[in-house]
Order: sequence, then C-alpha cells, then structure tokens
Amino acid sequence: MMDRALALAALARLLAPPNPAVGCVLVAADGRILGEGHTQRTGQAHAEVMALGHAAAQGHDVRGATAYVTLEPCAHSGRTGPCCDALVHAGISRVVASLQDPNPLVAGQGFARLRAAGISVEVGPGAQAARELNLGFFSRMQRGLPWVRMKAAASLDGTTALGNGQSQWITSPEARADGHAWRARAGAVLTGIGTVLADDPSLDVRLVDTPRQPVRVVVDSGLQTPPSARLFKAGSPVWIYTASTDAARTQALQAAGAHLTCLPDAQGKVDLAAMLRDLAQREINELHLEAGSKLNASFMRAGLVDELLVYLAPRLLGPGQGLLALPALESLDQGTALDFISCERMGPDLRILARVQGRDSF
Repeated sequence: MMDRALALAALARLLAPPNPAVGCVLVAADGRILGEGHTQRTGQAHAEVMALGHAAAQGHDVRGATAYVTLEPCAHSGRTGPCCDALVHAGISRVVASLQDPNPLVAGQGFARLRAAGISVEVGPGAQAARELNLGFFSRMQRGLPWVRMKAAASLDGTTALGNGQSQWITSPEARADGHAWRARAGAVLTGIGTVLADDPSLDVRLVDTPRQPVRVVVDSGLQTPPSARLFKAGSPVWIYTASTDAARTQALQAAGAHLTCLPDAQGKVDLAAMLRDLAQREINELHLEAGSKLNASFMRAGLVDELLVYLAPRLLGPGQGLLALPALESLDQGTALDFISCERMGPDLRILARVQGRDSF
C-alpha cells in the first residue's frame, strides 16, 4: 500500500511545488482501497483530503480505516487546513507514514495530534523513496537552500560546444525532451548572462507537457540582459540577480518584466551563495542550472552544486568548450568525488545522474 502511495506521490511531482509531493491511500480492515489521492496545485487540496474526497465520492465509510501517506500529515493552517485534523474528523484509526515533515511548522506536531486523538501512528515504511522524491523540499527546509542540479549535454569526449560556439544539437531529440522533463520538475531554471547573450534562450518547458512553467533566473552581474530577450516572451517570471545598481538598465529591465535583486560579493560579481539562500526564501525547492562552463565552474568551486545531470552523445568532437572551466589540480585527490545515481539510455545518448558525495546527508 505504501508503494501505491509513493506512486501517487510521483504523479504530484510537477503539480506540488513549492509543497512536497505526497500520496495517500485509505485502506479498510479487509484490505480494500477506499480512496486515494495526491497533492494538488499550491493552494488546493493535499493528498489526505483528496483521498478522503475520493472515498466519499464512492460512498465508502472510512471510519476505522488505515491511511498510508508518504509524509507526515500537516498540522498547520497555511494555504489549506491541517490534514491531521481531517483524518481525525473522518474517523481514521491508524496512520502509516514514511517520514516526519521537515517543515518547522509541522515537524512532529501532526503525529502528536493524531496520537492525542487516539490514532495509532507508524513511521518509516518507504522513507528513502519518499525523501528522494522530495529532496528539494527537504533541502530547502533543512539547509535553507534549494537542491542544485547542474545539467549539461556533451560529446563522449566532454565537449559541450565547438570552439566557434556551435552546440545545437549535440544530443538527440529524445535527450532534449528528457532534459525538458527535468526542467519541468524544478522551481526555477538558471543560466548566466553569457548564455543569454550567445544563445538568447527561452529557458521554458516546451518539449513535454507541464502544468506550470518554472521561474527563469539569470545571473547578470553587469545588467547586460537585453530587454528584448526571448526570456521575457515565455510568460513565467524572470528573476535577474546582479551586482549593478545602474538606474537606467534597472528601469529598462523592470519595464520588460524582470524582478531584479542586487547581491554583490567582494569581487563585484553576484554572490552565488546569497542568491541560493534568497531563492530558498522564495520557495524554490529545486534549481535547474543550465549555464556555460564558467558559471558552472563558479558554482562547483563554491561547493553549491548538489548533483550533475549529464547527457553524453556517442560522438567525438575534439577541442571546444567543456562542462566546467575548472582550474588545474595538482593531485587526483583534489577532485570532486561523485556517486553515480543512475545511467540510462535516452535514444542514442546516455543520461548520467551523479551526486556530489555526502551532499544528501542533511
């Protein structure tokens, strides 16, 4: 039953942000499924309320039933009411949950209220899968940072673009569509001013269906983003982080629809760590980084990349631009250690998901 709840939670991955993706299954004492549901869009019903509504629509009495839910039922009134209270009022007798909610507004209070109402509570089944499903939400709640995923497409010898800048397309349509699916699950897609000026990207989700578009974020220390850039034509918000206070450029970009935040570091560049903290405060769970080798390297050197999503094409391109413009090392042990999470075929290409060792131990 928890596997079913986790499958439901996965269906909410694109809908739920900034809320966690949660699934719930209501089961009678004889094993019959009475109702099920998953988190809806922000401000709409959570998984438990959806499952209760599903059961009611079928005429099922849920008194004495067990609720299998992939995260602790919430105990606070935010955009919706407390789910733990809904379960109590419905007469649920047992709750099996994967994890405690890391949100300080919940953090065990939901379980406490359930137990105070005489409901049996078990915690643990499906914990690893439930946490992995909501790694960005846990990161934001426990680290105060979004989960940063750096995406790149390269040839087998690591070239992301030729020396003349040509990069479209190194990988196949299947790989590009899959990359858009990863964009769709992120709260924001980020690039640098170099990519904006060179490629004029939209940074939206086009190749797969999505119920929402991620925010577009640009790191632009000198406010060089053209107000005519395609970024402003895709409909979702554009946030520009800068180190410049140029009034004329600020006014022009604001008129184009940009939201500007000035966060300079000591070198007159954007303070990337401060930017990530600000993005977390704006409820970004997952940040999808699609930038050039220089900005990628800046994120990596600052220890701000959590995992890499790399598409490798079965071709050799020779010298050109690489994944990251990192400085030369003096010894092998100075390299960044990664764990391979998965390796899958996407058409003729390989998709590799690799995580910085120890980064998910928060």
